[in-house]
Amino acid sequence: MADPFPFELVSPERLLLSESVLSVVVPGAEGEFTVLKDHAPFMATVKPGCVVVTLVGGGVQKFFVRGGFADVNGGGLTILAEQAVPVESLSAEVIATEIRNAEEDVADARDDATRIVAQTKLAQLQDVRAALAS
Repeated sequence: MADPFPFELVSPERLLLSESVLSVVVPGAEGEFTVLKDHAPFMATVKPGCVVVTLVGGGVQKFFVRGGFADVNGGGLTILAEQAVPVESLSAEVIATEIRNAEEDVADARDDATRIVAQTKLAQLQDVRAALAS
């Protein structure tokens, strides 16, 4: 069994989780990676996706994150997320409606800057939908 290590998941709104965990799977910009106790120190950019946390008691918690940074060091792992939401609090119906609205925004965009913003939002919402399906 893996040894526990300190983990914190922080969003601008609040501290979502701060406790000892057995492992954390992070959606890194360069690819998904798993952190265990005594992982080599490094920093990584986090892309939108699902952070999967294995708790000391054996349970699993999932959080959708919309980008940010992960800092692995001797003190554990800290993820500073642009936005983070527990997956169980996401509603598939609400996400589907938001995706339809974002698709309309992309279609209605009158210039490149507006289109890029709308496409980014659409991609993020599609990532949320994928996180709900997993």
